[in-house]
Amino acid sequence: MVNTPKIRKSYCPGKDCQTHRSFKVSQYKRGKDSLLRQGKRRYDRKQSGYGGQTRPIFRKKAKQTKKIVLKLECKECGYRRLLVTKRTMRFLLGEKKKSSKMSVAGY
Repeated sequence: MVNTPKIRKSYCPGKDCQTHRSFKVSQYKRGKDSLLRQGKRRYDRKQSGYGGQTRPIFRKKAKQTKKIVLKLECKECGYRRLLVTKRTMRFLLGEKKKSSKMSVAGY
């Protein structure tokens, strides 16, 4: 399990900054696939008409996890960059750590 803070200091290569600044951290999500992409147009053209499935459907998934990609945005100039982290099953963004103080009765 990886717990990442919502604000993180890092180098900003933007034209205004070019020094270490605070960055707002969020998890990168892939956008919706475009229907106008060349590969999608070619696939749809090949699929149309009679003849069934023409391309192989991938079914042999090898990996259990995906690499987490963080989106960093500079608080000063708004420069954005992506940062690839390690693979993990669970990813938390800005959660507080639970304190492990044990209450002892009788003292």
